[in-house]
Amino acid sequence: MKHIESRSNPLYKQLYKWQSSAGRRDEPVLLEGVNLCESWLGMGKQPKYAIFDLERVGQAHLTGLIDKLNPEVCLTMSGSLLGNLSNVDTDQGVLFVAQPTIHPIPEKISESIVMLDRLQDPGNVGAILRTCAAAGIKRVFASVGTAGLWSPKVLRSAQGAHFVLKLHEQSNLMSLTESLAIPLIVTTLEDASDLHKTVLPKQAAWVFGNEGQGVAEDLLSRADIRVKIMHDKAVESLNVTVASGVCLFEQRRQHSSVK
Repeated sequence: MKHIESRSNPLYKQLYKWQSSAGRRDEPVLLEGVNLCESWLGMGKQPKYAIFDLERVGQAHLTGLIDKLNPEVCLTMSGSLLGNLSNVDTDQGVLFVAQPTIHPIPEKISESIVMLDRLQDPGNVGAILRTCAAAGIKRVFASVGTAGLWSPKVLRSAQGAHFVLKLHEQSNLMSLTESLAIPLIVTTLEDASDLHKTVLPKQAAWVFGNEGQGVAEDLLSRADIRVKIMHDKAVESLNVTVASGVCLFEQRRQHSSVK
Protein backbone atom coordinates (compact mmCIF):
# COMPACT_ATOMS: atom_id res chain seq x y z
CA MET A 1 0.00 0.00 0.00
CA LYS A 2 1.05 3.57 -0.61
CA HIS A 3 1.95 5.31 2.65
CA ILE A 4 1.33 8.97 3.48
CA GLU A 5 3.93 10.24 5.91
CA SER A 6 3.10 13.89 6.56
CA ARG A 7 0.53 16.64 6.34
CA SER A 8 2.52 18.23 3.52
CA ASN A 9 1.64 15.34 1.21
CA PRO A 10 -0.54 16.75 -1.63
CA LEU A 11 -3.02 13.91 -1.34
CA TYR A 12 -3.32 14.41 2.41
CA LYS A 13 -4.07 18.09 1.82
CA GLN A 14 -6.81 17.07 -0.62
CA LEU A 15 -8.23 14.59 1.89
CA TYR A 16 -8.29 17.30 4.56
CA LYS A 17 -10.10 19.62 2.16
CA TRP A 18 -12.76 17.00 1.51
CA GLN A 19 -13.12 16.42 5.25
CA SER A 20 -13.56 20.15 5.81
CA SER A 21 -16.24 20.43 3.11
CA ALA A 22 -18.12 17.37 4.31
CA GLY A 23 -21.76 17.41 3.25
CA ARG A 24 -21.36 19.25 -0.05
CA ARG A 25 -23.06 17.36 -2.86
CA ASP A 26 -20.30 18.02 -5.39
CA GLU A 27 -17.47 16.71 -3.20
CA PRO A 28 -16.52 13.18 -2.19
CA VAL A 29 -17.57 12.22 1.33
CA LEU A 30 -15.54 10.53 4.04
CA LEU A 31 -17.06 7.34 5.43
CA GLU A 32 -15.77 6.45 8.88
CA GLY A 33 -15.83 3.07 10.52
CA VAL A 34 -16.20 -0.53 9.45
CA ASN A 35 -20.00 -0.51 9.24
CA LEU A 36 -20.26 2.38 6.78
CA CYS A 37 -17.35 1.07 4.72
CA GLU A 38 -18.91 -2.39 4.55
CA SER A 39 -22.21 -0.82 3.49
CA TRP A 40 -20.48 0.99 0.63
CA LEU A 41 -18.78 -2.19 -0.55
CA GLY A 42 -22.12 -3.99 -0.23
CA MET A 43 -23.39 -1.90 -3.15
CA GLY A 44 -20.67 -3.39 -5.34
CA LYS A 45 -18.73 -0.13 -5.41
CA GLN A 46 -15.10 0.59 -4.69
CA PRO A 47 -14.13 3.77 -2.83
CA LYS A 48 -11.96 6.45 -4.37
CA TYR A 49 -9.50 5.82 -1.54
CA ALA A 50 -9.45 3.44 1.42
CA ILE A 51 -7.24 4.77 4.20
CA PHE A 52 -5.99 2.63 7.09
CA ASP A 53 -4.12 3.28 10.32
CA LEU A 54 -0.68 1.77 9.71
CA GLU A 55 -0.41 0.57 13.31
CA ARG A 56 -3.73 -1.31 13.13
CA VAL A 57 -3.77 -2.50 9.54
CA GLY A 58 -3.22 -6.12 10.60
CA GLN A 59 -6.30 -6.28 12.81
CA ALA A 60 -8.95 -8.76 11.70
CA HIS A 61 -11.76 -6.25 11.20
CA LEU A 62 -9.51 -4.25 8.86
CA THR A 63 -7.97 -7.16 6.95
CA GLY A 64 -11.52 -8.29 6.13
CA LEU A 65 -12.10 -4.96 4.41
CA ILE A 66 -8.73 -4.96 2.68
CA ASP A 67 -9.46 -8.35 1.11
CA LYS A 68 -12.48 -6.81 -0.66
CA LEU A 69 -10.64 -3.78 -2.03
CA ASN A 70 -8.70 -3.08 -5.18
CA PRO A 71 -5.08 -2.71 -4.01
CA GLU A 72 -4.62 0.56 -5.89
CA VAL A 73 -7.18 2.41 -3.73
CA CYS A 74 -5.59 1.41 -0.42
CA LEU A 75 -3.43 3.84 1.58
CA THR A 76 -1.90 3.86 5.04
CA MET A 77 -0.95 6.68 7.37
CA SER A 78 -0.17 7.08 11.04
CA GLY A 79 -2.97 7.05 13.57
CA SER A 80 -2.37 10.72 14.36
CA LEU A 81 -2.72 11.76 10.72
CA LEU A 82 -5.83 9.63 10.29
CA GLY A 83 -7.24 11.13 13.47
CA ASN A 84 -6.98 14.60 11.95
CA LEU A 85 -9.37 13.45 9.23
CA SER A 86 -11.84 11.90 11.67
CA ASN A 87 -15.02 13.41 13.08
CA VAL A 88 -15.29 10.95 15.98
CA ASP A 89 -13.42 10.77 19.26
CA THR A 90 -12.42 7.12 18.82
CA ASP A 91 -11.95 5.98 15.23
CA GLN A 92 -11.80 2.38 14.02
CA GLY A 93 -8.68 2.80 11.94
CA VAL A 94 -10.36 3.01 8.56
CA LEU A 95 -11.82 5.73 6.39
CA PHE A 96 -13.21 5.52 2.86
CA VAL A 97 -13.41 8.40 0.41
CA ALA A 98 -16.49 7.87 -1.75
CA GLN A 99 -18.36 9.86 -4.39
CA PRO A 100 -22.13 9.87 -3.82
CA THR A 101 -24.39 9.33 -6.80
CA ILE A 102 -26.44 12.34 -7.91
CA HIS A 103 -29.85 11.01 -8.93
CA PRO A 104 -32.09 12.74 -11.49
CA ILE A 105 -35.49 13.93 -10.29
CA PRO A 106 -38.36 12.22 -12.09
CA GLU A 107 -40.77 14.38 -14.05
CA LYS A 108 -43.68 12.66 -12.31
CA ILE A 109 -43.43 11.08 -8.87
CA SER A 110 -45.68 8.09 -8.39
CA GLU A 111 -43.78 6.14 -5.73
CA SER A 112 -43.86 6.85 -2.00
CA ILE A 113 -41.36 9.49 -0.98
CA VAL A 114 -40.42 11.46 2.11
CA MET A 115 -39.85 15.22 2.22
CA LEU A 116 -37.84 16.74 5.04
CA ASP A 117 -38.89 20.32 5.69
CA ARG A 118 -36.09 22.27 7.45
CA LEU A 119 -35.05 19.54 9.88
CA GLN A 120 -31.99 20.89 11.62
CA ASP A 121 -30.80 18.12 13.92
CA PRO A 122 -28.38 15.78 12.07
CA GLY A 123 -29.25 12.92 14.42
CA ASN A 124 -32.93 13.25 13.56
CA VAL A 125 -32.20 13.44 9.84
CA GLY A 126 -29.97 10.36 9.89
CA ALA A 127 -32.45 8.36 11.94
CA ILE A 128 -35.28 9.27 9.57
CA LEU A 129 -33.20 8.17 6.58
CA ARG A 130 -32.65 4.84 8.30
CA THR A 131 -36.38 4.58 9.02
CA CYS A 132 -37.19 5.34 5.38
CA ALA A 133 -34.91 2.54 4.19
CA ALA A 134 -36.46 0.12 6.68
CA ALA A 135 -39.99 1.08 5.65
CA GLY A 136 -39.30 0.59 1.95
CA ILE A 137 -39.11 4.26 0.95
CA LYS A 138 -36.64 4.67 -1.92
CA ARG A 139 -36.42 8.44 -2.40
CA VAL A 140 -36.02 11.36 0.03
CA PHE A 141 -36.05 15.10 -0.66
CA ALA A 142 -34.54 17.58 1.80
CA SER A 143 -35.41 21.26 1.73
CA VAL A 144 -33.07 24.20 2.02
CA GLY A 145 -32.37 24.54 5.74
CA THR A 146 -32.28 20.80 6.39
CA ALA A 147 -29.04 19.39 7.81
CA GLY A 148 -26.71 18.18 5.05
CA LEU A 149 -27.65 14.63 4.18
CA TRP A 150 -24.01 13.64 3.65
CA SER A 151 -22.61 15.38 6.70
CA PRO A 152 -20.67 13.14 9.14
CA LYS A 153 -23.30 13.11 11.90
CA VAL A 154 -26.10 12.26 9.46
CA LEU A 155 -24.00 9.49 7.92
CA ARG A 156 -23.30 7.97 11.33
CA SER A 157 -26.95 8.15 12.41
CA ALA A 158 -28.24 6.62 9.19
CA GLN A 159 -25.94 3.59 9.51
CA GLY A 160 -25.66 2.87 5.79
CA ALA A 161 -29.19 3.87 4.74
CA HIS A 162 -27.71 6.44 2.35
CA PHE A 163 -26.59 3.66 0.05
CA VAL A 164 -30.06 2.24 -0.57
CA LEU A 165 -31.83 5.60 -0.96
CA LYS A 166 -32.02 8.18 -3.73
CA LEU A 167 -31.30 11.45 -1.98
CA HIS A 168 -31.99 14.99 -3.14
CA GLU A 169 -30.77 18.02 -1.20
CA GLN A 170 -31.59 21.74 -1.39
CA SER A 171 -35.00 20.90 -2.82
CA ASN A 172 -37.85 23.36 -3.30
CA LEU A 173 -40.59 21.26 -1.77
CA MET A 174 -43.42 23.49 -2.95
CA SER A 175 -42.25 23.24 -6.55
CA LEU A 176 -41.86 19.50 -6.08
CA THR A 177 -45.55 19.14 -5.23
CA GLU A 178 -46.33 20.03 -8.85
CA SER A 179 -44.67 16.76 -9.89
CA LEU A 180 -46.67 14.57 -7.54
CA ALA A 181 -49.01 11.95 -8.98
CA ILE A 182 -49.70 10.73 -5.44
CA PRO A 183 -51.39 12.31 -2.39
CA LEU A 184 -49.41 14.67 -0.17
CA ILE A 185 -49.64 13.79 3.53
CA VAL A 186 -48.51 16.11 6.31
CA THR A 187 -48.22 15.53 10.02
CA THR A 188 -49.75 18.32 12.07
CA LEU A 189 -51.61 18.77 15.34
CA GLU A 190 -54.27 21.06 13.86
CA ASP A 191 -57.25 20.11 11.68
CA ALA A 192 -55.92 16.56 11.32
CA SER A 193 -57.37 13.06 11.59
CA ASP A 194 -56.12 10.27 13.81
CA LEU A 195 -53.38 8.47 11.88
CA HIS A 196 -54.56 5.04 12.99
CA LYS A 197 -58.15 5.75 11.90
CA THR A 198 -57.15 7.12 8.51
CA VAL A 199 -57.14 4.97 5.38
CA LEU A 200 -53.72 5.73 3.93
CA PRO A 201 -52.95 5.46 0.22
CA LYS A 202 -50.54 2.78 -0.90
CA GLN A 203 -48.23 5.43 -2.38
CA ALA A 204 -47.88 8.88 -0.84
CA ALA A 205 -45.56 11.83 -0.36
CA TRP A 206 -44.95 12.31 3.36
CA VAL A 207 -43.78 15.64 4.78
CA PHE A 208 -42.02 15.78 8.14
CA GLY A 209 -41.35 19.26 9.44
CA ASN A 210 -38.95 21.31 11.49
CA GLU A 211 -38.40 20.14 15.07
CA GLY A 212 -39.86 23.30 16.60
CA GLN A 213 -42.07 24.84 13.92
CA GLY A 214 -43.47 21.77 12.21
CA VAL A 215 -44.42 21.71 8.53
CA ALA A 216 -44.35 25.06 6.71
CA GLU A 217 -47.72 26.73 6.13
CA ASP A 218 -47.46 26.64 2.33
CA LEU A 219 -46.98 22.87 2.39
CA LEU A 220 -49.80 22.46 4.91
CA SER A 221 -52.08 24.31 2.51
CA ARG A 222 -51.25 21.85 -0.28
CA ALA A 223 -51.86 18.73 1.77
CA ASP A 224 -54.36 16.15 0.57
CA ILE A 225 -54.34 14.38 3.95
CA ARG A 226 -53.48 15.79 7.38
CA VAL A 227 -52.78 13.29 10.15
CA LYS A 228 -51.77 13.37 13.79
CA ILE A 229 -50.55 10.68 16.16
CA MET A 230 -52.70 10.39 19.24
CA HIS A 231 -50.60 10.22 22.39
CA ASP A 232 -50.82 10.90 26.10
CA LYS A 233 -51.28 14.54 27.05
CA ALA A 234 -48.28 14.31 29.37
CA VAL A 235 -46.19 15.41 26.38
CA GLU A 236 -46.94 18.12 23.84
CA SER A 237 -45.69 16.27 20.78
CA LEU A 238 -43.53 13.40 19.58
CA ASN A 239 -39.97 13.73 18.34
CA VAL A 240 -40.02 13.95 14.54
CA THR A 241 -37.93 10.77 14.27
CA VAL A 242 -40.46 8.78 16.27
CA ALA A 243 -43.36 10.35 14.39
CA SER A 244 -41.89 9.45 11.01
CA GLY A 245 -41.45 5.84 12.06
CA VAL A 246 -45.03 5.56 13.34
CA CYS A 247 -46.42 7.07 10.13
CA LEU A 248 -44.36 5.12 7.62
CA PHE A 249 -44.90 1.80 9.33
CA GLU A 250 -48.63 2.41 9.71
CA GLN A 251 -48.77 2.92 5.94
CA ARG A 252 -46.75 -0.25 5.49
CA ARG A 253 -49.04 -2.16 7.87
CA GLN A 254 -52.14 -1.08 5.95
CA HIS A 255 -50.57 -2.31 2.72
CA SER A 256 -48.80 -5.38 4.04
CA SER A 257 -48.19 -6.73 0.54
CA VAL A 258 -45.65 -3.92 0.02
CA LYS A 259 -42.17 -5.40 0.16
